[in-house]
Amino acid sequence: MRHDSAHSSTSFGIACRRYHRHIRRHILFRAFDKGKKMVDVKNIYCGYDKKEVIKGVFFSVEKGNFTGIIGPNGAGKTTLFRAMTGALPLYKGTITYRNNDISKISARELAKDMAVIPQIVSVPFSFTVSEFVFMARFAHLGRFQAPGKVDYDAVDQALRSAGVAHLKNRDINELSGGERQMAILAQGFAQSPKILLLDEPTAHLDIKHQVAIMNILEKLNKERGLTVVVILHDLNLAAEYCNNLILLNEGKIHKKGGVNEVLTQDVIEEVYKTFVAVDRNPVSGKPYCRIVKGNPRVIRGAAQQR
Repeated sequence: MRHDSAHSSTSFGIACRRYHRHIRRHILFRAFDKGKKMVDVKNIYCGYDKKEVIKGVFFSVEKGNFTGIIGPNGAGKTTLFRAMTGALPLYKGTITYRNNDISKISARELAKDMAVIPQIVSVPFSFTVSEFVFMARFAHLGRFQAPGKVDYDAVDQALRSAGVAHLKNRDINELSGGERQMAILAQGFAQSPKILLLDEPTAHLDIKHQVAIMNILEKLNKERGLTVVVILHDLNLAAEYCNNLILLNEGKIHKKGGVNEVLTQDVIEEVYKTFVAVDRNPVSGKPYCRIVKGNPRVIRGAAQQR
C-alpha cells in the first residue's frame, strides 16, 4: 500500500512538472496569435571580433512563407543565418521570434519550434540514420523522460517525408552526399518545427537531389504550413520555389520582395557584377537567369540592332 502511494505521488509529481512546462511555454509564446510574423529582424548589426558584417538589416518572415536569402559570396548570408538562429549575439538591434526576443529564449525552448540545418553537419560517430534522426526529439523530452509513441511517430514521419525510410538502418556516414543531406533534412523534420532554417541545403549536390530537396520543402510548406527560410546560391532554384527573396550585398539588404521584383537583369548585374539575360521559365512563368559571356555593352548593342 505504501509502495502504491509512493508510486502515485511520483506520477503526480511528473504530471505537475509537465503541466508547468506546458504553462510556461504557453506564456512564453502567448502573443503569437495576435500577429502573423514568425521572425522580425529589426535594425540588426552583428559580426565577428567586433567587426560588423551585417549592418542595419530590417525584414520580417510571416507565418507560412517560403523565404529565400540570396547574394554573392561574402555578402553576409551565413552571418545573418546564425543571428536568426540565436547562435550569434547582436551588436545592436533585435530579432524576435513569435513576438519574443530570441536572445531571451532558451536553446531548448527554441529547438521545440525552430529546426536549423547549417551548411556543414558533422557526425563524428557511427549512427544509423534512424538514431541520427531521433536525436532531434531530445528537446521535446523532459529530464530522465523516456521517448514515447509521439516521438517514435515523429521520427517515422520525418523519415518518410524526407524519402529516407528505406535507409533507416544504414550508417549515416556511409551514405552518398545526396542521401546524407536527405537524412539531415529528416532530422530537422523530426523536431516537429513551426519554422525551418536552412543554409545552402543544395550545395554540392546534383540536379536530381537539389530538386528533390526543394520539392520536399515546398510540399511541407504548402501542405503543413511550415515556414521556410533558406539560403540559396542558385538564383533559378530561388525563383522557382520561394515566395519572397532577400538579396544581401556587403552586409546590407540590396533588394527584398517577390521574385519578380528582385530577380531583374539590372538588379542582378549591379550586385553580382555579371551580365545575365533574365527570361521566363516556359513552364512556371518564373524568372529564369541565363549567363551570357562576353562584353555586356557589345552584347546589348548587338541585341538592339536586331
